[in-house]
Formats: sequence, C-alpha cells, structure tokens
Amino acid sequence: MTYHALREFADSWALAGMTIFFVGVVLFVLFRPKARDHARDAKMIPFKEDDVDGR
Repeated sequence: MTYHALREFADSWALAGMTIFFVGVVLFVLFRPKARDHARDAKMIPFKEDDVDGR
C-alpha cells in the first residue's frame, strides 16, 4: 500500500471506527447498571477515615 492509500483509509474508515468505539464506551459508562452507586462510592474515598495510625 502506498502512503496515500493508508492516509485515505485513516481519514475515513479508521476515524469512523474510533468515533463509534468512543461513543460506545461513553454510553457504556453512562448507562451501565449500578454506575451511580460506583460513582458515589468513588467520590467519597477522600473522606473515609484512615485506620493507619490505629485510632
């Protein structure tokens, strides 16, 4: 394959494939079951008490 053929492929089908993959990942993250529970738990991690010093 020549450079121009690879460039044409990358500009059309590869870009379309990456866009579809990105949209699929975003939809999976937003609409998967129990996503809100996991996000709520993750955002509270900094506020959990540490048991490192034995208190």
